[in-house]
Amino acid sequence: MSFFHILAAWLVLLALPVSASAKATAAEFDVDRNRLIAYMLSHQLASQHFAHKSLDAVSPAAFDLYLRQIDPRKRFLLLEDVEQLRSHADRIGDELRRGRVELADRGAELLNLRIDEVEAMAAALLDAGFDPHGEDSLELDPRKIHYAVSTAELRDRWRRILKLQALETYLDFLEQGKNNGAAQTEKKKEQPAASPADEPLNTELWSRAVDKVRERNKRAFHRLRQETRQDHYNLFFDAVARAFDPHSNYMPPSSKEDFDIHMSGSLEGIGALLREDDGFIKIVRIIPGSAAERQGELQAEDIILSVAEKDGEPVDISDMRIREAVSHIRGPKGSEVLLTVQKPDSSKKTISIIRDVVQIEETYVKSEIADGEHKIGYIRIPSFYRDFAAAGPMSQSRNSTNDFRRELWNLRQNTIGGLILDLRDNGGGSLSDAVDITGMFLPGGPVVQVKNAQGEIKVLEDADANILYDGPIIVLVNKFSASASEILAAALQDYNRALIIGGDHTHGKGTVQSIVDLNRNLPLLHRKKYDDLGALKMTIQKFYRINGESTQYKGVEPDVVVPTMLDYLKSGEKHLDYSLPWNMLEAVPFRPWTRNPFDVDRVRELSNAWTFASPEFAKIRERVEKARERSEQTRIPVSLEGVRKERLELAALSEREEEKPESLDSLLPDHGTPPDRDIPLREQLQKDPYVQLAVYIMNELALSNE
Repeated sequence: MSFFHILAAWLVLLALPVSASAKATAAEFDVDRNRLIAYMLSHQLASQHFAHKSLDAVSPAAFDLYLRQIDPRKRFLLLEDVEQLRSHADRIGDELRRGRVELADRGAELLNLRIDEVEAMAAALLDAGFDPHGEDSLELDPRKIHYAVSTAELRDRWRRILKLQALETYLDFLEQGKNNGAAQTEKKKEQPAASPADEPLNTELWSRAVDKVRERNKRAFHRLRQETRQDHYNLFFDAVARAFDPHSNYMPPSSKEDFDIHMSGSLEGIGALLREDDGFIKIVRIIPGSAAERQGELQAEDIILSVAEKDGEPVDISDMRIREAVSHIRGPKGSEVLLTVQKPDSSKKTISIIRDVVQIEETYVKSEIADGEHKIGYIRIPSFYRDFAAAGPMSQSRNSTNDFRRELWNLRQNTIGGLILDLRDNGGGSLSDAVDITGMFLPGGPVVQVKNAQGEIKVLEDADANILYDGPIIVLVNKFSASASEILAAALQDYNRALIIGGDHTHGKGTVQSIVDLNRNLPLLHRKKYDDLGALKMTIQKFYRINGESTQYKGVEPDVVVPTMLDYLKSGEKHLDYSLPWNMLEAVPFRPWTRNPFDVDRVRELSNAWTFASPEFAKIRERVEKARERSEQTRIPVSLEGVRKERLELAALSEREEEKPESLDSLLPDHGTPPDRDIPLREQLQKDPYVQLAVYIMNELALSNE
């Protein structure tokens, strides 16, 4: 029996009377609609997701994700609440199939009860006040703390949280000169005032700081109370989808604008992709050509803590849903937004960005001749772009294949001896373009294997036997090279056609997602009966290299691993919850390239010597170690002296970083696009140590006999 017939039969059951309690809330919550969504998810995910996991198998993961959605930093629920909810952990599949989602209702009930209790608790703590000099500490990593076992323990946790907020606000007031009644917004880059440890507390300013914290938390609690029963169901449905893999999501109905936010996480006006992560808004990727990229300080893995308009009061967006956070970050072109972010090493920074549209020209493929002993071409592909809606023989829209072909032709006219292909920060895009560009270096043959949820394997090939460039190639990658970038790099590596240089691995996203409109399968008579059911983004395919290995999870391991400023980041598919595992298929027949001039062992020897002697790479190693140490220090002091000391240390570190030699401007934090767009590309390449390493290797091993 088809899914359509099963669904039609199940819809008949929805005609049965619902309970009185359900009727009472019908105006704000449609019980039947949510029963239908639950039922559809139970069938669509189990039957069409690539992994073919059963709902019962993913129930523990779905419970874990739901729990972290409703109380990500363990600031409300007690351990006894969690144990009550845990009784549903093994029944999630049954609840979905029956269309009766008890976990979401019980979770909302317990959370709202604790929110009321914590709000009263916080008010009492703020009224009682804190000893700013008393020694305390607070663990900031929610994975390192347990749920409070008692109200007394939860109260003490909130005492430390509120005290830290008051201390931070007090020091902010001091730094801004607000104790004198004058806001000094021009002090953005000035280091915090180095007040002596025995400086008497400014009691008036301290009182103002506590009042500010009281006001901020009042708004936060009010915002938490605005979450509806439907919001909780949406969170539950999303947790179920993400239990199958991190790229599957339930998307509730919304306006087209909100749908786009859910699809891409795009921050209109600054140009960044984001996601919710343990109660925070985290940057996933910076859009090429965007205001954020041109400004240069906002980077992937940064957490946005607060947002402010120029000369305006910061709005705390921690614990906000992504849709609401975006509404604060958006704004008209030309306006200034101030983002206070927490870097992966736990340092904090306020970044000023002038909102703007993406400068399209900066998103296109670019090429240049790298200065050196021999002519070496350089091509950067920021993404594999293609406008599918405008596709066709008469289309005038640009795509990465045609642009790459043109840039490669221009370089060939300059009789280059070698080519550097830069895929750093390239998050992917059009698969067909990745295959076509790979084919420009091969005499035909397979490029990538694609396996679907039904187990069918399709081999995508380079059907053109023409080779546009047959010289030596070095490919640069990093942890933000993903998806289609990994396919290109992996194919060139498998064919022994190119040498891959980068950090220890690329991102590792080797899956394809499809959008399923949940309204699509509804019989016509029922479409008007129910409001929009939303959509399901679901993983349906997986990529495999021609040697049989998947690019999923592991990514591409470079031939030559070099130090990068991303080394300390736990970034990539292997660090995402419930990501699909690495596995293998059978290799497909292919003929390796026989004219590769790079002996990998010799390259590694030369590379190690080069990076060891390089002042730039020495600086990178030093900064990585310090960043790793700071990122692991998640328990912080909660006292005036401790917070002030930490601020001074971070300010001194920032000051030393600003004094870095000019040649480091383009490499921190190891992204292929320097922030200063006024510098010609050729000069940027001269300052990029990774490009210079590639030039050195090319000259020594590929072009030395010319």
